[in-house]
Amino acid sequence: MTMPPALRRFALTVHLIVSVGWIGALAAYLALDLAVTTSQSHGTLRAGYLAMELITLQVIVPLAVASLLTGLVMALGTKWGLFRHYWVIISLLLTVFAVLVLLSEARVVSALAAVAGDPGTSPDDLRALPGTLVHSMGGLVVLFVVTVLNIYKPRGMTRYGQRRLREQRRAPTRTEDSDPPVHVS
Repeated sequence: MTMPPALRRFALTVHLIVSVGWIGALAAYLALDLAVTTSQSHGTLRAGYLAMELITLQVIVPLAVASLLTGLVMALGTKWGLFRHYWVIISLLLTVFAVLVLLSEARVVSALAAVAGDPGTSPDDLRALPGTLVHSMGGLVVLFVVTVLNIYKPRGMTRYGQRRLREQRRAPTRTEDSDPPVHVS
């Protein structure tokens, strides 16, 4: 079942906004992550970890979940389907993977922010806290791959998609010009 064109455009608009927002928020997080990885300033480290928690929990996680949900709506409500094309399945799997890693990493970021927010934490202890640079850079790469897949839509239908296509081609189509079926009693 496909969505009517106006609803499809609305759903696509929402999906693009939250997906691009996720990438943008992750880029902002990456800037903070770079700052806490390279800075020796006590104030920068403390503020950086606290801001990383805020942007993770209040912006990145909601946008990631919204992107996943609106992506499912787009797959289920358009001709692409959820299991018809390999690029859709790969995009879905990468997005689910990214969201799961994000949710796991959000706990780490919250723990780091708790240490950074403790007034008793010394500057040396703050400098010893690990960054999350590998995860934030990896997340950005995954989102870029998903974006490229969704723009270029590489060919390749799954067996399910091929079977559905054959069924659609074989299904009789009824036009307004054709005579209605005659029922004989």
